[in-house]
Amino acid sequence: MKAEANHMLDCVGELVQRMAGDSAIVRIAHMELAEPTIAQGFAECVRAGATDVVAFPYMLSPGKHSTRDIPRMVTEAAAPYPGVRFTVTTAFGVNEKLAEVVLDRAGVQPSPGSADAAGCVRPAGAPERFCGDGCREISAARATTGAARRA
Repeated sequence: MKAEANHMLDCVGELVQRMAGDSAIVRIAHMELAEPTIAQGFAECVRAGATDVVAFPYMLSPGKHSTRDIPRMVTEAAAPYPGVRFTVTTAFGVNEKLAEVVLDRAGVQPSPGSADAAGCVRPAGAPERFCGDGCREISAARATTGAARRA
């Protein structure tokens, strides 16, 4: 099954590249057990002309790999390229688009007005930041803060 999973990641990379267009350089990399490694992927981005690398951990939730291992590995991969800026994003987390995919795969249509639902999707009684960086309230607060900084 590993070969199929690796092939699927190649397909995701190609899809993201096509959606981003020629203005972006998209490369995939594996954390372990397959190539290209994160170091190889980073180097390929630089060879292709990248001066700002954004690494996205293609994982559903913020576990050890996406919050510690991958950021460490990207930092190590970036060391030979001191002029290249880099960031590591959070994992997918809670996201409306992912919920749409779940509903689509289950053959369920979203209820009318569900896309406009306001507020946090955190279950009642759950701790703050339960939903992670994908939380609508956190995203909205960041957008507001970001707009204030730009003004």
